[in-house]
Amino acid sequence: MFTEIPSYLPWALTAVAITLVFVQGVMLGRQNRELKSTLKERCDILGRELHATASGSMGVGQRLVACERQLHELRTTMDEMRQNDPLRISYDEASRLVDLGADIDDLMNTCGISRPEAELVSALKKRQAA
Repeated sequence: MFTEIPSYLPWALTAVAITLVFVQGVMLGRQNRELKSTLKERCDILGRELHATASGSMGVGQRLVACERQLHELRTTMDEMRQNDPLRISYDEASRLVDLGADIDDLMNTCGISRPEAELVSALKKRQAA
């Protein structure tokens, strides 16, 4: 029933197994080198894209700072213009006089505003009081 196994068969199978392991190692090494190369290329591309993005965002940041500076200057100028506006002072004075009970003729004479302006200030203050 049982036949004898030739003595070279275990050695042949061992040699075949070692050869297959060696071939697999070579293939895995080649695949590993290809993956390393692909990974290096992708890292280089991402590095360039990151550099471009950082440069762009720095430019946007500088423009934003310039816009904020200009906005601050405009606000300051606008505030100065509001404070130094003689018409605004007249309207503020007219509004105060309406609160004290002045009539339209008093507003015209005291503040130097026209009748329609005096009527408007008076109507607005009365409406606010209501």
